[in-house]
Amino acid sequence: MKLVLLVCLAAVAIAAPDFHGLPPVVILRDDRQDSGDGNFNYAFEADNGIAVEASGTPGSAGQSNMQGVYRFPLPDGTLAEIRYVADELGFRPESPLLPQPHPLPPHAIEQIRIAEEQRAQGITFE
Repeated sequence: MKLVLLVCLAAVAIAAPDFHGLPPVVILRDDRQDSGDGNFNYAFEADNGIAVEASGTPGSAGQSNMQGVYRFPLPDGTLAEIRYVADELGFRPESPLLPQPHPLPPHAIEQIRIAEEQRAQGITFE
């Protein structure tokens, strides 16, 4: 049993990533404010291009409602930015980098319009 444990520890040590050749990341900004009543703000920025900003307030269902933005550099050198809102309706990110659903074809839009008219008239189907 001790031999198995020793072999597992050795395997973990060998598989550990080597960060010795990488330059250290300098933290440029780290601002935090928490009023203690569920309201908070924070902003973080590093010299490698990573940045996060968020603010939050207490939500109606006991959750924290948050809105913010995070940025990080992409391999091609451009900066990715994702803005988000997180509240009782869930997490809703917005960014041109995120995939978008295809638009509905005209016949589907027409079927939805007809169904809405029928609901308004009290027509239901089982």
